Amino acid sequence: MRSTIHYQLNNFAIIVAGGSGSRMRSDLPKQFLPVDGRPVLMWTLDAFRNYSKEIQIRLVLPQSQFEFWSKLCNDHAFEFNGQLVAGGETRFQSVKNGLNSISAKEGFVAVHDGVRPFVSSQIIKTSFEKAADNGAAVTCVALKDSARLVRPDGSNEAVSRSDYRLMQTPQTFRMDWMRRAFASEAQPHFTDCASVLEAAGYPISLIDGAYENIKITTPEDLLWAEAFLKTPSFDVLRS
Repeated sequence: MRSTIHYQLNNFAIIVAGGSGSRMRSDLPKQFLPVDGRPVLMWTLDAFRNYSKEIQIRLVLPQSQFEFWSKLCNDHAFEFNGQLVAGGETRFQSVKNGLNSISAKEGFVAVHDGVRPFVSSQIIKTSFEKAADNGAAVTCVALKDSARLVRPDGSNEAVSRSDYRLMQTPQTFRMDWMRRAFASEAQPHFTDCASVLEAAGYPISLIDGAYENIKITTPEDLLWAEAFLKTPSFDVLRS
C-alpha cells in the first residue's frame, strides 16, 4: 500500500554534479560543457523542473564552482529555483551533504547525476511512485550486448545478460531510509545510493530506465546529445 505521506508534496531531488572534465579531455567540468549552447547541468535541472514545479532541489557542487555556476546562470538567463550545497571528496559524502541540507523528517529523495540530462518526466514520476509503494526505486536498463565474466586470473566465461542490469539514476528512497543508511561510514563498494541502502539492509526495487538516459562522460556522448536534442524523441520524454 502506498505510504500515507503525500509523495507529490514532499519530494526532494539531490542533483550531484561534482565531475571533472578529464575523460572529456577538457579543462571545463563536464556538467558545464555546452549542449546546444547551454550547460549540460541546465538541461538536467530543466528535466526535474518540467516534471514538477513543487519538487525541492538540492544542487551539490564543489564549493569552488559556486561563483562560476552563478555566472553561467546570469549569462544564460537561467532561473535556478533550488539550494546550492557544497560537495564532499567522494560521491557518498556529496550525497550525504545534500541529504543533511534537508530539514524535513519525512518524504522521498531522488538522487540524480547532474550529467544525465535526458531523464524523462515519466521515469521521475515512476521513481517517486515506486518509492512511495516500496521504499526504494532504482532506475536501470537491461544489457543489450553479450556479457562475459572475467576472473582475476584472466580466465573468462559467458554469462546470461538477462541476469544483469545497468544502473542509472534517479535512485529514489524514503527519507528515513536514506538518513539511516547514510549515517554509516563510506565503503569502497558504495558506487551508488542503491549499494549504500542495500548495505544498510533495505530492499532494492528496480524500475525501467531508458537507453537515452545516458551519463555524459566522453566526447562521443556530447555528439550523441547534440543529435538527440534535434529529434522528436526529446520532446516526447519531456511530455
